[in-house]
Amino acid sequence: MRNGVGLVHSPAQLRGGFGTRPRFARRATLRRSLRLLGSFRFEQTDPAVFYGGIAADTAEMIGDFYRDLTGRDLTGTTVLDVGGGPGYFADEFGAAGARYLPVEPDPSEMHAAGLSVPGAVRGSGMALPFRDDSVDICLSSNVAEHVPQPWLMAAEMLRVTRPGGLMVLSYTVWLGPFGGHETGPWHYLGGEYAARRYRRRHGREPKNRFGSSLFEVRAADGVAWAERARDRARILAVFPRYHPRWAWWLVRVPGLRELLVSNLVVVAAKI
Repeated sequence: MRNGVGLVHSPAQLRGGFGTRPRFARRATLRRSLRLLGSFRFEQTDPAVFYGGIAADTAEMIGDFYRDLTGRDLTGTTVLDVGGGPGYFADEFGAAGARYLPVEPDPSEMHAAGLSVPGAVRGSGMALPFRDDSVDICLSSNVAEHVPQPWLMAAEMLRVTRPGGLMVLSYTVWLGPFGGHETGPWHYLGGEYAARRYRRRHGREPKNRFGSSLFEVRAADGVAWAERARDRARILAVFPRYHPRWAWWLVRVPGLRELLVSNLVVVAAKI
């Protein structure tokens, strides 16, 4: 594929725009994958355990790509987290020396964990309340599947990132094992069916309601967006977030990637 979109698919491509293998590729081991996948069982029952682990891993991932891109660590950077929720990521990015700013449209979600994040902003990822070229790093973790226009959100993320800065978009693939969130695996029979079944079984609506707070987003959509964005960004990596490096080839296989990628990451440097 053009412009480095396929850099995760072969040793030659893996060098992409970095000149050497990206640091995060070396970190993407089977042990890491098993640790993260094991934490998923706590998402509903003990969110701090699940999101705490994801936060640490995300800060490490962002730090790796930013160092590869700029030669610097996160000290002094401004990190905008689109869909930052209750602020689980704040401590990890703060410890790395970054100024962390979460954006979240739902006030109840912002305060769900009882955390207070200085500088937190209420706003929509599809219309970010920030000026052009205003942040060093813009990230979104497991949010795109919760907005009706995820690629408008991606365009907004790129807009607010300064030239030479980093944008990282990570989202749950609909046909992967976690695509239905708490309604899975019944989402394979349709999102509406899965939501109705959940309501019958539990006597309440699922937190992630198909059609209003959960949407079908494919792996192919992220790959296609990366291709369309080539006039505004250099695509540094497209890979499955929770897989070890030796399984990243799944991204290049249509059909198979929808079932097995689970979570797709697009990493871009704004030009």
